[in-house]
Amino acid sequence: MSAVIFIPARYASSRYPGKPLVELTGATGVAKSLIQRSWEAACTVKGADAVYVLTDDDRIAEAARGFGADVIMTSSDARNGTERCAEGVAQLDTEPDVVVNLQGDAPLTPSWFVEDLIAAMADPGVHMATPVLKCDKDTLSNFVSDRHAGRVGGTTAVMRRDGKAIYFSKEVLPYVGNLETPPEVWHHVGVYAYRPAALRSYMGWDEGPIERAEGLEQLRFLENGMDVTCVPVEGKGRVFWELNNPVDVRRIEGVLKKEGIA
Repeated sequence: MSAVIFIPARYASSRYPGKPLVELTGATGVAKSLIQRSWEAACTVKGADAVYVLTDDDRIAEAARGFGADVIMTSSDARNGTERCAEGVAQLDTEPDVVVNLQGDAPLTPSWFVEDLIAAMADPGVHMATPVLKCDKDTLSNFVSDRHAGRVGGTTAVMRRDGKAIYFSKEVLPYVGNLETPPEVWHHVGVYAYRPAALRSYMGWDEGPIERAEGLEQLRFLENGMDVTCVPVEGKGRVFWELNNPVDVRRIEGVLKKEGIA
């Protein structure tokens, strides 16, 4: 299969304006922007034919070209990363078999998460897929503390036995009443793989009420009857966390230093 990785990035985030250009200090004391760290993570993925930053913002485009990334300019009409990916694939000279959306706020995404996702797309019956990671105690504690503090942070996934998604939420699902004996909670990893045809279908659907309420783009697939395949991945000791709020800068920098990521 041919596969390309798109990294959608927008400047005007409602929760954290200018987030793609926020600097994160790594293990060697070098500060790099969030978008650069996300691009560097994408470049380590085996099986990807190309990596592009997708943006409608000249500041992000200039920064991305400055560290060597290929950039595709998309419209300001794109409401989320999936819509931006649909615009991006339409600009490619050759349509790939698989489009991977590695969101620009997830620089801690291990390469094997994306490689497992691409491998899952070898099944012709899978039209859209996304990784899920079983929460360890620390991650679950972060989820619960964020919600208690009124912060909207990571996303949880609820699946059927066959791995098809039932729902995704910014709430901690299922309900966690006791952190000492918690239920099994799955952290949704902010990466998606699509067939180009699935992206075209997506652009033909209106934003639904559940997608709008949760602010989760993948819910549009569920609201319109398209299966979303959840691909369980292994953390292998790597802490995974997205940059959703300013408090996450400290969390991510801590992991960069612990893992020796420059």
